[in-house]
Order: sequence, then structure tokens, then C-alpha cells
Amino acid sequence: MILITGATGQLGTAVIHQLLLNVPASQIAAFVRNETKAVNLIKQGVTIRLGTYDDIDALNKAMQGIETVLLIAGTDEENRVSQHQNVVNAAKKAGVRRIMYTSRALKDPATLTNQLMIGHFQTEDYIKASGLSYTLFQNILYMDAIPQFVGGDAVFERGIHLPAGRGRVALALRSEMGEAIANALAINDEGNMTYHLTNSESYSFYDVAAVLTDLSGKPVTYTPAEPATFETQLIGRGLSDVVARRITGFITDIANGQEDIISPDLEKLLGRKPTSLNQGLMLLYNR
Repeated sequence: MILITGATGQLGTAVIHQLLLNVPASQIAAFVRNETKAVNLIKQGVTIRLGTYDDIDALNKAMQGIETVLLIAGTDEENRVSQHQNVVNAAKKAGVRRIMYTSRALKDPATLTNQLMIGHFQTEDYIKASGLSYTLFQNILYMDAIPQFVGGDAVFERGIHLPAGRGRVALALRSEMGEAIANALAINDEGNMTYHLTNSESYSFYDVAAVLTDLSGKPVTYTPAEPATFETQLIGRGLSDVVARRITGFITDIANGQEDIISPDLEKLLGRKPTSLNQGLMLLYNR
């Protein structure tokens, strides 16, 4: 039986949607915080196990009868590592055969500006030290995040102003990452695996601006911003110092080439080329 954590989130939903095409619902369990959000899963025959990453008793119960766990990274960034350790500990205690984890594709964790990303690699290390068989999915930045980064539809009026420099990212759609992860879940892997889930080419925000220009018929420009200026602007929009620093650090890492990684793994797991930037933005902006 396969247990999916974070099952009602966007990535978890995409994983289960694809998994149900290849695996009987009776072999899938969903670990969720709120049963009311899992109504559709229940209707499809998926078993629901309630709890949170902080609830050790609930985790221990959820692991009973489970062979494979997909640990989808928690969103509580400050407590993420300890929560993930709780999941790994419960899996090991219950005799789970394999644990899979959704990590991040970043070139050099030692030189990251956004230090919160390091938690992913600390989780990877903990999983490796656990002695459990593992599969790691190092995921690139979701293409779905681009509208949020550039200001939604307002981008067509004011352009793009980010401290991303000429940094490139092999952006991929969240739904396709979920599909690829589900396909990997359905494979009986032997040994330990690491997949780098990226698109087959990388893009800069100059490329994003060019595609948005083509889609809208309006000139969209990208102007690289200074990190300090950008952070001050975020604070001026009402964000806290901590959040503004975090966002600025995330985008600065893009400028420093941390996400300029290209791997064939996503294409192999999908059995086709991932959606291109042009096709993806057309979908995201309903153009």
C-alpha cells in the first residue's frame, strides 16, 4: 500500500490523480489534516488517515500496512526538518519498505542565499541515514509560480522587475511533476534513486517577458532589479522584513544560477517532452 502525505495539496492532488490511473484505489492511502478536504478522495475509494507531521501517534497509526511513503515537503519552513524526521521515524518504526521525498533541484546548497531551502537537503541526509530504501525527487521551480512572481495580469501594464539577473530556470508545470512522481511510485524500484525533475531547457525572465509579449500582443519588458531595492519595495507593499528577505533571497538564488539545471528525468518519467514555457504560460494565463 502507498501512503501519500500532503495529499490534498496541489502536488499531492496531481500525484493521486495520476496514480489512480495505474494503481487500484484500495492500494492508496492519503495522510491529511482535514477529512472534509478529502471528500473527493474518499469518493474515489482512497483510504484516509488523519494527522499532522507533528502528531507522532497519528503518524505511527498512518504507517500501519504501508509499503511505500511519499513524503511531500511540509509548508512550515521553520519546523520542516523536525516534522520530516517525525515521518521518517514513523516509517522506519512501522517497517515501511521505501520512502520517497519531494526535495528541490538546486546546484549548490552550501552557497544558497535563501537558507530555508537547506532544510530539504537536511531531510535528504536524514532519509539516507535512516537505512530505509529511498527515492528523492529534486524538483525545479514550478512554472505555475511565474504569475505570482511577475504580478499576475498586472505584468502586461508594468512589466517584470525582479532581482533575477540573467539567471535561468528549467521551469516545469506542477501537474507534470505530480504525474512523473506518480509514475515513479508505480514502479517497483530496487536500490536508492534520485530523480532531477526539470524541463528539457532553461529559461530566463527575458524569455518569460518575450513569451508574455507574444501571448498578449503588448510589449512586456523585463528589467533586472537590485536586490536591496526589490526588498524595500516588498516591505513597502506591506510584507514583513522576514518574508521580504526570504522572497528576495529566493530570486537572488535564481540570479546566481542555482536553478539552471537540466535533466532528462522528467521527460523519461512522463514518456514525452515536458510542456514548454510558451505552452505553459498560455495555459496559466488562459491565452
